Amino acid sequence: MSFLSLGLMPELLRAIQEQGYDQPTPIQSQAIPAILKGNDILAGAQTGTGKTAGFTLPLLHRLSAGKENTQHRRIRALVLTPTRELAAQVGESVKTYAKYLPIKSQVIFGGVGIRPQINALRRGVDVLVATPGRLLDHVQQQTIDLSGVEILVLDEADRMLDMGFIHAIQKVMQLLPAKRQTLLFSATFSDGIKKLATSLLTAPVLIEVASQNTANESVSQVAHPVDRQRKRELLSYMIGSRNLRQVLVFARTKRGADRLSKQLIQDGIKTAAIHGDKSQNARSKALADFKGGTIRVLVATDIAARGIDIDQLPHVINYDLPEVAEDYVHRIGRTGRAGNNGAAHSLVSIDEHKQLRDIERLIKRNIPQQLIPGFEPDKSIKAEPSSTRPRRPAAASKRNTSSAPAAHRGKRPPLHAGKGQSGRGRRVNKQSSLGS
Repeated sequence: MSFLSLGLMPELLRAIQEQGYDQPTPIQSQAIPAILKGNDILAGAQTGTGKTAGFTLPLLHRLSAGKENTQHRRIRALVLTPTRELAAQVGESVKTYAKYLPIKSQVIFGGVGIRPQINALRRGVDVLVATPGRLLDHVQQQTIDLSGVEILVLDEADRMLDMGFIHAIQKVMQLLPAKRQTLLFSATFSDGIKKLATSLLTAPVLIEVASQNTANESVSQVAHPVDRQRKRELLSYMIGSRNLRQVLVFARTKRGADRLSKQLIQDGIKTAAIHGDKSQNARSKALADFKGGTIRVLVATDIAARGIDIDQLPHVINYDLPEVAEDYVHRIGRTGRAGNNGAAHSLVSIDEHKQLRDIERLIKRNIPQQLIPGFEPDKSIKAEPSSTRPRRPAAASKRNTSSAPAAHRGKRPPLHAGKGQSGRGRRVNKQSSLGS
């Protein structure tokens, strides 16, 4: 099947061709015809399978096929996303595919000034991509009119529910015309998503291109048992000894992401952190530096990582396992995108065995475990509930030699920082290399 066979207009086909694509992904080949027919859809697909183009292309086709007066533009399509990064990503896709169409789009999200957004809305917009919070800010200030929306898209609806946006979504729904086309995309189909779909969709077409809550088969997965006190040391070793580039590391908390980023920098590894407390400019710069190769490692929390879309991102490392098993599927879906292979590594301490079991039950497979020589867990260390585990300052994350295996105490060969790195900073254990 080709994009030509899906019935898209020539202007869209030209833009697609310029991006180097000739064949649609499974989600695109199923979603595009259904959307072109005007159906509501409930679509579930693993991240990285082309969901954004799956709704953007037919949305642009339907808007362009209508006889709308471009002199008096109104918002005809609204795309809601859970995070700023994802909103920016979707906005770029809209602009890319609308290159040869008389369609104007705008992205609005928090963390930046609202005045430029107000000015853009006054000039007229056909497609609006927004986060719920900032959209309601505009509603409150009466700077936006949603009465003409013909197509509504809820992108990554599962994450919006997880982030507590259900009430904001309900408020937005009250401002939209009852007669509209609604497209709901989600990486997972939880009970909450099914309930939301029932309230918003009319006779939807169900599209599922992969089993619910399954991991992308193009991503190799491995768990590395390690003492919680030696995670940072192992992470530095893994990155340095294998000269890994473009490594996305997930931390559970904002404070933990900042602390880990500083520690990796001290180890001679160029790193940045992104999370919800960072300004939008700081988050955008960190992401741009990461994509451009200026930094090797990006440490992110789950919320900030939504919208990180790098076709050939090779490595994802779970420094902390997520508390919610479904987040694991989304995390490792950042790699292995667009038909490429990827590798997902998880550093698992004794405190996280329950989370690991929950993840394995969810994805219905055992994750292979691989001990890294020199970093074998100390069996005398007992598990601590995460709620009672003390917060340790950065200095406490240095190697705790009292808990290290006796055979490796006192051995601290230099960090192999790889090409382009100084190798300065704290020295870590040099043992056999990690298979990537």
